[in-house]
Order: sequence, then C-alpha cells, then structure tokens
Amino acid sequence: MASHVFMADMRAGTRENLHDKLLRLIDNCQIEKKIDKGDLVAIKLHFGERGGHAYIRPTFVRQVVDRVRELGGKPFLTDSSTLYPGQRKEAVSALDSAIANGFAYAVVDAPLIMSDGLRGHSSRRVKLDGGVLDSVDIGLEILEADGMIVLSHFKCHELTGIGGAIKNLAMGCSSREGKMEQHSTVAPQVAEKYCTACADCLKACAHEAIRMIEGVANIDEEKCTGCGRCISICEQMAIRIQWNEQSEKVMLKMADYARGATSGKGEKLLYVNFVTQVSPACDCYGHSDAPIVPDIGILASTDPVALDQACADLVNQASGLPESVMETGHEPGQDKFRSIYPQIDWETTLSQAEKVGLGSREYELTRLEPLSKSW
Repeated sequence: MASHVFMADMRAGTRENLHDKLLRLIDNCQIEKKIDKGDLVAIKLHFGERGGHAYIRPTFVRQVVDRVRELGGKPFLTDSSTLYPGQRKEAVSALDSAIANGFAYAVVDAPLIMSDGLRGHSSRRVKLDGGVLDSVDIGLEILEADGMIVLSHFKCHELTGIGGAIKNLAMGCSSREGKMEQHSTVAPQVAEKYCTACADCLKACAHEAIRMIEGVANIDEEKCTGCGRCISICEQMAIRIQWNEQSEKVMLKMADYARGATSGKGEKLLYVNFVTQVSPACDCYGHSDAPIVPDIGILASTDPVALDQACADLVNQASGLPESVMETGHEPGQDKFRSIYPQIDWETTLSQAEKVGLGSREYELTRLEPLSKSW
C-alpha cells in the first residue's frame, strides 16, 4: 500500500514563509494524534560538525518544538556520540558543538540530551527477527522517550549513497557499540605513532582486551567485544575503528537498526526531511561541499521508507548543478547518487527497510497548495 508523503516547495511570501509551511506539513501528518499530554518527545536531529553548514537550521527546529509544546508534549533535542574520534565523540564535546552551531536553549527552547549517555554507552539491546541481526544496540533515551520526531537533512553519502530518515534512525539512534556493529567486523586498531602509553584505554576496557606491549597499547581481537569504549577514552586519538564492512552489509544492518530505534513507539513517530543544500557527503565532516542540485523543499511522512524514496526521486528528477562535484548525471531523470558513487547501490537500504517492515517504497506525493499569492 502506498504511503502518504507531503511536500512543501521553497516558495515563500508575506502570507506564508517556510516556517509556516513546515508547520502545515507536520499538521498534515496529524501530529496532534502522535502526542499526548505529558509525553516526552525526542526530536532527533544531527547537531552538525563545527565548520559544516548544511545541517538543519535551528530556527526550523524551534517551530517543531513550539508545536510539540502547544500539544502538551515535553520536547527535547537529541543526537548520539560519534564512533570516530573528533568533535562529538562524547556528550560534553558534542553538546558544546551543538550550542556552537546554534542549538542553544535560548534559540530552540528545548533541552539538549544525548541519547546514549556521557560516553556513548548508555543503551539497551532490542531483540529483532526477520532481518540480518538478532538484536540492535539503541541509545537508552531514544527507547525511553514516548514519541519521536525525526528531522533529517537529506543528502548523498559516501558509504550508503543517500542519507535521510533511515540513516538518522539507524546510525543516529544507536550507541557507540551499535555504530561499531554496523560499520566493522573487527576490533579497533592502535596507531602506534600516536600512542603515549597513558594506559587510559586499559582502565576503560571492561573485558581486559587491551595490554601494553613495548610501550604501545595492543588490542586482543579475541577478547574485544566491539563496545568502542577505548575509542572515546583516548585523547590522543590513537585508537581508531577499522571501517572494513562492505557497503551493502552496512545498509542491510541499517534497516535493522532503524527498526530497532522505532520499537515501542507505536504510532508516535513522524519524519521530516529537508531536501536543501543537498551535499555530496555526510554532515559529519567539518565542511559542507557545494550542493549537487537546487534546493527542492521540505517533505514529511509517517513512513521513513516512503519519505526517503520520494526525496531520492525528487533529487534525481532535478537538474544537477554544474559547479558541484558531479561530473556526469546532470540531466533530469539521471541518477545523481550513482554519478557520484557509482559503486554504491543506494536502493539497497530502501529495499531492505521495506522487506523488514519499516515502511513502503510506494508513495503518494501531495504538494502543499499555496495559501494565496503573496508576491
């Protein structure tokens, strides 16, 4: 059965601006039926890296926060720590980055709460069946929330071809162990030239999988459970993940992780994708490259699969921008994602997500009619 996807284009005027259109979108998705008085509502988004600029603007997030409050809910903004060492590897640094990027309480009127705790290990295993994984490790605050609104910047991605609602659920809601499980099948490795033999990783490892050999930390792959705690504790960034998992396997696992992130929420889920500044790579970099197509609009749905499919279709129907990284595929109808990442079958994520019951790739797109001409 086709799912409903609602779209607002980029046109705006004196009677209705884009903030107003965003509210109309979520109202069309019957947000009032997804929030009961007193509900703790997670607003899941990517806080962005310092130096990047393609992440969702905080003023749009504020509109969603205000609507949730009007309906009696208690909203909080949430994201998770990164697997890689960097600006957002634990809660303190991640929240500092979020505030620097404009997500301060004074702007968004909601608290910022990391979904996976101080160091990315506050989580719980969720059992699954029918996919490639028997269980997934999801951030505890995602599971504890009564409902969730997932705000995603739709873009290209160097590992999965596209990044939208499903990736925001799968990677963005998982713990550090969950991210490791999706990305790698082997233990982290130590870059010897950066190791100072401080032994912090030995103290942090709960499985006695690390020891010092000739003044350098060494990880026993047989004992390592893949929790990733050593990565977050190493201030020298000497311990690093081995990104060895195949792209297809990552996408199959993502479908399971996305399903796990939505467990227990019932109908209290809503997804909004911003198809603006469609960058050629992930927002986890400290820069945002030139967009590959003109801004298309904002889309919303209660079905993350249908939503991502609609966004991908709209990007492919658009004309590519000549001053972007794209060298081919500029014509409307050509696959923009494969033109940048020809080795990646980006549809794998959507097919698997549909297969495991997360949603439908079939959709009916309803474009919001303008309230009136105002220009």
